[in-house]
Amino acid sequence: MRSLETLPKAHLHLHFTGSMRTSTLLELADAHGVRLPAALAGQHMLSLSPDARGWFRFQRLYDAARACVRTADDMRRIVLEAAADDAAEGSRWLELQVDPTSYAVHVGGITPALEIVLDAAREATALTGTAVAVVVAASRIRHPLDARTLARLAARHAGDGPGTVVGFGLSNDERRGSTADFAGAFDIARRAGLASVPHSGELLGPAHVREALATLHPDRLGHGVRCAEDPDLLRRVVDAGVALEVCPASNVSLGVYGDLAAVPLRRLVEAGATVALGADDPLLFGPRLVAQYRSAREDHGFDDAALGRLAKASISASRAPAAVVRALHAEVDDWLALAPEVERGVAAAPAT
Repeated sequence: MRSLETLPKAHLHLHFTGSMRTSTLLELADAHGVRLPAALAGQHMLSLSPDARGWFRFQRLYDAARACVRTADDMRRIVLEAAADDAAEGSRWLELQVDPTSYAVHVGGITPALEIVLDAAREATALTGTAVAVVVAASRIRHPLDARTLARLAARHAGDGPGTVVGFGLSNDERRGSTADFAGAFDIARRAGLASVPHSGELLGPAHVREALATLHPDRLGHGVRCAEDPDLLRRVVDAGVALEVCPASNVSLGVYGDLAAVPLRRLVEAGATVALGADDPLLFGPRLVAQYRSAREDHGFDDAALGRLAKASISASRAPAAVVRALHAEVDDWLALAPEVERGVAAAPAT
């Protein structure tokens, strides 16, 4: 079997705070005098109930981690380390999702907060070789007018390369707020050429996905895994070309599925869905990107050819420029063409 770390891929579902290394979190907590919950002291997969109580625990931990990010240097460090970690796992294109509102109080507002992340994304691209773009995400627990403000900010920084905003999302508990109320924000983002990438179809099922399709007109769905429960809906998603950002570790940690083998990855792929595997929040859920591909191999029986198709799907679903997409597809073909034993030898060879 070929090394999954050397499989070229894109990473389309990674949250800013949730991307943080545990060691970095502990250092920032110490520097800023923040007392962390014991559950954040080590990187492991949480086990939560799929209800409001489970989400409350998840949100409490996420908020505690976010409270440790206090300066522009903290923010830059997170971006640079996320890119370095992705580069080590074969990710060639990363779309990092951030809500600048969460950090605005420390750096002078949402505009400086976003500009810090974008500047760090350009630096990370140059340093790591992994191209880093940004998805600005609104929160369902805030007022829809706040989402419109974020959409206008995202639109001012829209682009199609590293260090630009390429998408607009909607995150937090799917059970909160009305999806339709955020349609205006997504209209603003769409007119600026940004991808529509709301969360839907993880905590809630097919009905919530239908609402997102009807009101937000997504290009991708953050998660969307529960489309598998409704064949007609899944066919509609496939026919519309809506990609699914499937994050198996998140699904299991949040109690949506009992274990990684229960995630309906094969059902989605065999139905023709474009699936991009993601790590979501490895700070809380443990495994990073390669582990999601390893689960596809070990828990779902994907051979190297199928894993190559998954990697190509992630690249195609990204907002990378067309020339980058073609080049990365060719790299996947090269990975498949190299005999596994040769590939292992190349990976083990010392640099010259």
